[in-house]
Amino acid sequence: MSRQSRTVAGRPTLEEVAALAGVGRGTASRVVNGSAQVSPRARAAVEAAIHQLGYVPNRAARSLVTQRTDAVALVVSESQERVFGEPFFAGVLRGINETLLETSLQLWLAMAATPAQRQRVEHHLTEQHVDGVLLLSLHDDDPLPALLRSRRMPFVLGGRPSLPAPFVDVDNVAGARQAVEHLISRGARRVATIAGPQDMTVGRDRLAGYRAALPAHASEVVQVSDFTETGGYAAMRALLASAGDVDAVFAASDLMAAGALRALREAGRSVPRDVALVGFEDADVARRTDPPLTTVHQPVEDLGRRMAALLIDLIAGRDVVPHILLDTHLVRRAST
Repeated sequence: MSRQSRTVAGRPTLEEVAALAGVGRGTASRVVNGSAQVSPRARAAVEAAIHQLGYVPNRAARSLVTQRTDAVALVVSESQERVFGEPFFAGVLRGINETLLETSLQLWLAMAATPAQRQRVEHHLTEQHVDGVLLLSLHDDDPLPALLRSRRMPFVLGGRPSLPAPFVDVDNVAGARQAVEHLISRGARRVATIAGPQDMTVGRDRLAGYRAALPAHASEVVQVSDFTETGGYAAMRALLASAGDVDAVFAASDLMAAGALRALREAGRSVPRDVALVGFEDADVARRTDPPLTTVHQPVEDLGRRMAALLIDLIAGRDVVPHILLDTHLVRRAST
């Protein structure tokens, strides 16, 4: 019957592995599921049989034994254009994947930029499909953290949340403050900022850092935008129209800074002679602009690695430090 089942299904069975190894099916199952309660001799025989037969475990059956799916989800609350077009997301994904490669966990990626996309994702974020979830680029009104908490699903946020939850983030307040202090130290008298979305903690934190660095007598000049190059361009044009005397700008992302640089060039403003400019991230674009951008370096790949490592610990039920804040530092280039 086993031989017939194999012929029909086109794949070897666990019974065949056990028979070839000369052990019982239970012993073979324990080896496949990573149990330590198997003798070295039996383990070696089963592993040799697996290799000889080309046996691949049935993941559905295995999950019934281990109560694990060996899968985790990365859910990004942005459009696919941003996820696949911006270096931040690629860097975080590299870090996550690098860490998960050292485990048996598989990663699946989902975008949840619209209510319809989010609804589809919500149906899959159950213990029947994934062991844990990584959330990235959340906005304040995103329902996913509360949903995962109600399902008792381990999850980790990339970015400091507005409500208590496990997270990994960079020190956005300190990084922004350092950027603005650098501009002031270079002689800037009227420093503006192109801030990120204010329904995201990253946008609020970088604005808070800007405000903390301003001298007591200085008035703030703020233009809120998104984290895109197009947004930075539009925000810089608005700043030039409303506050034409600015002599320095802190943009809350390198892409926004690149857009601002284009707007300044079109307006006949030289960088850094007329307007000094600082970005945030230290992405590749910061090295390619003319002039190259002074920027705040954030360890994007390490952010992804630490997110994945924290989620692995939560899935395993280990005691963890659930709040991790990574340092930033200023990279000085020609734009200041």
